[in-house]
Amino acid sequence: MKESPKVSEYDAYFEKYVNLVPKGDIVQQLEEQHKETDSLLNELTDAQGLFRYSPEKWSIKEVIGHLIDTERILTYTLLCTARGEPVPLPRYDKDVYIQHAEFDKQSMKGLLAHFATSRKATMHLLQSLQSKDWVRTGIALNSKVTVRAYVYILAGHELHHRKIIKGLYIGSSSFPE
Repeated sequence: MKESPKVSEYDAYFEKYVNLVPKGDIVQQLEEQHKETDSLLNELTDAQGLFRYSPEKWSIKEVIGHLIDTERILTYTLLCTARGEPVPLPRYDKDVYIQHAEFDKQSMKGLLAHFATSRKATMHLLQSLQSKDWVRTGIALNSKVTVRAYVYILAGHELHHRKIIKGLYIGSSSFPE
């Protein structure tokens, strides 16, 4: 699928993510960007994974956990929409999920393996979709959203957080060596 979603295919809140995604085959981009994210994070130690650039901000491990949770939730929502689910699907409270997940107690290696497994499942799902599925619309995230838009939101969400990890975490002068 190469065509970006139209603004009418998702809530305006998600435009900041959709706009980060370059033109091209979105399935291939998801695969490539995950490799780039993994490459950025796979050498970090568990101690570095606990780094917060500010006391009230998530740790790097929590950001990875958030990426995993969001991948699973968006993929589930995407699946429901692709299959014609008529019931509106709710938003989730990312802060509540972080609070209960205790990602800081997990290893970086384990979190990255979990993220890779989640992405692999997403890739299998996307490769199984037919052309008509990509433009199917459902109600989720408090608005009408197409399958195509979910995929772009997912890709842009990862790009957004990778930029933050590079700049505010790893790029911080207080980042542990």
